[in-house]
Amino acid sequence: MVIEEVDKSQLLPPYPEMIMKAIEEMGESNGASKSAISNYIESTYGELPPGHTPLLSHHLNKMKESGEVVFLKNNYMKPDPNAPPKRGRGRPPKPKAPLPPGTVLSPPRPRGRPPKDPNAPPSAKVPSGRPRGRPKKVPRTTDEAIPYGSSTGRLRGRPPKMKPHMAEVSVE
Repeated sequence: MVIEEVDKSQLLPPYPEMIMKAIEEMGESNGASKSAISNYIESTYGELPPGHTPLLSHHLNKMKESGEVVFLKNNYMKPDPNAPPKRGRGRPPKPKAPLPPGTVLSPPRPRGRPPKDPNAPPSAKVPSGRPRGRPKKVPRTTDEAIPYGSSTGRLRGRPPKMKPHMAEVSVE
């Protein structure tokens, strides 16, 4: 007689069911923390799969995104059916005025610059008399060149260091 071992994780109910049951059974008004939910599931269902913690986090995040549970002050709780729906971030859009019946809306214009028409004739460029871009540097003639770099006759920058004059010393 062969006794087959059955994986206990296959006998567990789906995580969303276990999470909802844990939140209901704890019955706290401010919800249940992730660790409290995990401890409840472990105590109720016994041995859990090896990846229990990431699986629990994943399912809690999915349930939070879908609105099955509400996350408030680091606790998960069932959403209040009488609570108003949560507003998105940012300023709400302005209310649109109703259009009269029979009005046909044109599709919105696409964004960006419209593409060039390949069949259009090339447009004639209107020259303004001056070429585009930065003008070319015109080399000066030697008559115009100022030898010292400015019109005052001074050199630019720090003056060169003066060398002390050495007097000739004769050796007798």
